[in-house]
Amino acid sequence: MTLAHENEGSAGTGGAPVPAAIVAVLAWGLAVAAVVVFAGARPTPDADQLFFLVDVVGAAVYGTVAGVVLARRVHPVPILTAVAAIGAGVAALSYAWSRLALVQPGLPFVEVVSPLQNSAWIPGTLALFLVVPWLVRDGTLGIRGRIGVAAGTVATVWFWWARTYTDTADLWLVLPVVVIGFVAAADVLWRRRIAPAAESAGLGWLALGAALMTASYIPLAVPGLPWMLTPLIHLASQAFYPVAILVVVLRQRLWGLDFAVGRAALAGSLVAVLAAGYLTIAVTATLMLPTDGSVVAQAIAATAVALAVQPVRSRLTHRVHRLVYGDGIDSARAVRNLGRHFAGAGTPRRLLGDLAAGIGTALRLESVTVCRDGEILARWGEPTGRTEELTLDAGTLTVTAPPGETLGPRSLRALGELASVVEAGLVVLRSAEELDAARHQLTEARLEERRTIRRELHDGLGPSLAGIRLGLQGARNLAGTDTTAALTLIDALLRELDHQVEGVRELSRGLLPPVLDELGLVAALDELAGIHSRSGFGIEVDADAPAGLSGAVVAAAYGITVEAVTNARRHSGADGCTVRIRSTGDLLTVEVSDAGRGTGPDARVGVGTLSMRERARDVGGVVDITAAHPRGTVVRARLPWVVTSPAVRAGES
Repeated sequence: MTLAHENEGSAGTGGAPVPAAIVAVLAWGLAVAAVVVFAGARPTPDADQLFFLVDVVGAAVYGTVAGVVLARRVHPVPILTAVAAIGAGVAALSYAWSRLALVQPGLPFVEVVSPLQNSAWIPGTLALFLVVPWLVRDGTLGIRGRIGVAAGTVATVWFWWARTYTDTADLWLVLPVVVIGFVAAADVLWRRRIAPAAESAGLGWLALGAALMTASYIPLAVPGLPWMLTPLIHLASQAFYPVAILVVVLRQRLWGLDFAVGRAALAGSLVAVLAAGYLTIAVTATLMLPTDGSVVAQAIAATAVALAVQPVRSRLTHRVHRLVYGDGIDSARAVRNLGRHFAGAGTPRRLLGDLAAGIGTALRLESVTVCRDGEILARWGEPTGRTEELTLDAGTLTVTAPPGETLGPRSLRALGELASVVEAGLVVLRSAEELDAARHQLTEARLEERRTIRRELHDGLGPSLAGIRLGLQGARNLAGTDTTAALTLIDALLRELDHQVEGVRELSRGLLPPVLDELGLVAALDELAGIHSRSGFGIEVDADAPAGLSGAVVAAAYGITVEAVTNARRHSGADGCTVRIRSTGDLLTVEVSDAGRGTGPDARVGVGTLSMRERARDVGGVVDITAAHPRGTVVRARLPWVVTSPAVRAGES
């Protein structure tokens, strides 16, 4: 089983690669510079350092997303994302510069740079969840969208101005932000509910990301919370939200963008959110537990909280993996579910269709196609993006991930494991087709035998009996007037009757002579040679057939011999032929040769030749007809044979 992939689609047009590169390099440069300066300050731990980490992560992550999207399309969303990245980078560098100034007095620009740590991040970061959710769409903004953008802009400006230049209470700072943020998330959910499937893809992720970003600001207005809670929530939401934006943009291929992110990135982002949430809950609960102030008591309390929260985190992590990778992450369970289709499918084709649908659902794919020799046997979904093709022994399995996603090693490994079930379905289909073909061949063989019997009766025995009846009527008329003529006519009729009786016997022996069942193939061939020798056509039999051949092979070998001898007698012009029977390995070879005129290049395939090949094919063999040297024709059949046990032969008799 091999796997190949193909890129389909094209990137969007109308991008700004140079500004995109500047944004990405600037954001990452600010983040790296902030970390280097911060390390040089060697500060003692405090609560602000977690906010510094949030700014560093925001600069790196949002700078990457802004650069990727902006390089392909100029749009307000990547522009606002770039503003958020640069603002977070400036805030992080400002904080690090201020910490370095404490250990290295006399650093320049400290008075100018230091205030930026509290204000530079605000415009871009707040616009991400107050303005961007209204803009992530392919159509024009309606009245509700324009009002949402205006309200988000006002709330962003209010928070920045009030926090920078006034002493407004935290509640009144945060309240407009939280209200408008949740309204924006609710609007995204409403669009997801009413929009067509193509326009609703990924909106659930965007709504969740906007809600998480909004919720991360609530602790700012609630006094008395543990100092680690707020930055940890911000860190979790900052890790998830850019991925949520990318998911909806790429799933819907907004603004002509057509590239993909790996499922591992989605899973990693969600797991990072869970890890931060787990850490936040554990630390908060530990700080709230009563202790006697000793390190041992605090350690015991922390361990108890961690053990209590761990099962929930494990279950949520498993749910995250199922959300991203599908149920196919549990290969054994997915194979069992697919295996149930073998009992319920009405036809092999229906089985393949059910298996394709099962794999598509289990692995959260866009489409699954099963092909064989270029023919599509089953298809689930409609492929639009990059294809992954697995080459099976009996065909190919081609899948596409949902728009904006790449499968990654984990999904491809699960796909390879589930492909074995499709392989089994293809084998079932092939077996059913072979069975139908064999049934059709058997039906044709029976029809041909009936045609032969009908022809012999209609063209031979029927007219002959009618002639005999007329002759008997003439003999009766002559009996009273010319006894000698009547007796002569009766003698001629008796000879004709003997001839027809022999013809019926020959027809019977050609179908299945009794001696074949009673004494075996060699005896039946000797009897055949004796019959033809009485009419002047000599047959030399050289047979070495093993005892106990299966009945089907014996019947096929005898039938092929009869047809070949008949053809040689009728068409070769020779006065005899040779029949040789040999067994080599698991093959029985039947050869009938003559030294007659041979077959010309324009010779037509007759009923006898077709009959021989059908008989051979019924038992898995082949028939070849070639020219003999120096002249004549050789009919050679190769038939696989099986020797049955004496007990079986006794039961058959």
